[in-house]
Amino acid sequence: MAQDRCTLQAKMRDLFAGPFPGHAIWMDPDGMVRLIEANDGRGDFTVSDRPVEEWLGWALENYERKVAWHEAVDDDAIPYVKLSTGTQLFAAAFGCPVHQYEDDNPCALPTVGTAAEADALEVPSLDDPPLARVFELGRLVRERVGPEVPIGVPDIQSALDIAALIWRKEDLMLALITDPDAVDRLAAKCQQVLIAFFRRFRQELGVVNYCHCPYGWAPPEQGVWLSEDEAGAISTRMFDRFCLPWLVELSEIFGGLFVHCCATADHQYPSFRRIPNLRGLNRVFQEPGPQPAIDAFSGHTVLMQAWTALPDALAMLEMARPNTRFLFDMPAQPLDESRRTVDTLREACARHEAAFEEQTP
Repeated sequence: MAQDRCTLQAKMRDLFAGPFPGHAIWMDPDGMVRLIEANDGRGDFTVSDRPVEEWLGWALENYERKVAWHEAVDDDAIPYVKLSTGTQLFAAAFGCPVHQYEDDNPCALPTVGTAAEADALEVPSLDDPPLARVFELGRLVRERVGPEVPIGVPDIQSALDIAALIWRKEDLMLALITDPDAVDRLAAKCQQVLIAFFRRFRQELGVVNYCHCPYGWAPPEQGVWLSEDEAGAISTRMFDRFCLPWLVELSEIFGGLFVHCCATADHQYPSFRRIPNLRGLNRVFQEPGPQPAIDAFSGHTVLMQAWTALPDALAMLEMARPNTRFLFDMPAQPLDESRRTVDTLREACARHEAAFEEQTP
């Protein structure tokens, strides 16, 4: 029998900020309609001028698929309606042109190349497209699903990540050295929009899920989620100057932070550790593999491991310390195979948890 929502929410709440309830296992649903396939292939609803309600069926049908899937698989997932977008959303709000691919999500093209051009940008309004279309679809979803179903955020990039989409990358990298204050000023505008967006999203839509990547859930009072992918392109000194203050501020305002980082960024782990209430970290591991992250964040932050084959997840459990916490977000598989994956991984988690309990005096 599938676990009820209250039980699952209590487990996730404790996983991120309470007594250890055991590692969590989420199986990505099979058969989801991708963003580029939405609304008969019209793709991302934030870059279209067609009525937003045309995407309502896509959002609701994917949610219904999640509900049926997780009941059948009996994992630890909490279904929610995700308002998926590409990474371009906030950069497009600042005026970046958007390139649309035939077979992938859209992307932002840079709109400035100098400090003067960056300084001339105005902070976008949440009431104008493309951001207004997120709230419009969210309201339509809320009317259909009722007050208790969580609604998830679109793609969320960090302040520097958004700035790096707006400002032509090669020029931005030079400006980190030649005109750092101008980079700070642009990042501050991006941070202002993020804070306003997070606040309004919860105010307007009520029960929300701030998770943007990977697939997961946490109570909104435990913090917001974002990607910090420029971390791999800069030094630790630059990270502490251009990234860390914005991350700390978000965590302090919203009660915590969850970070996705798919960059080559193991060298930033000491700085990530300085973020107060860093609840979860999703890494795409490079050559050293997961061990440096396990060593750095055990007892401190949940490692949210996604897109991992079962043998690799089992290997991570072997590397785990007694105080390591995992959220395994496993890739989509056919239903029977997904059930076997959950059973195998759950048994392995139980064995390792029991072994560590035996070692505790």
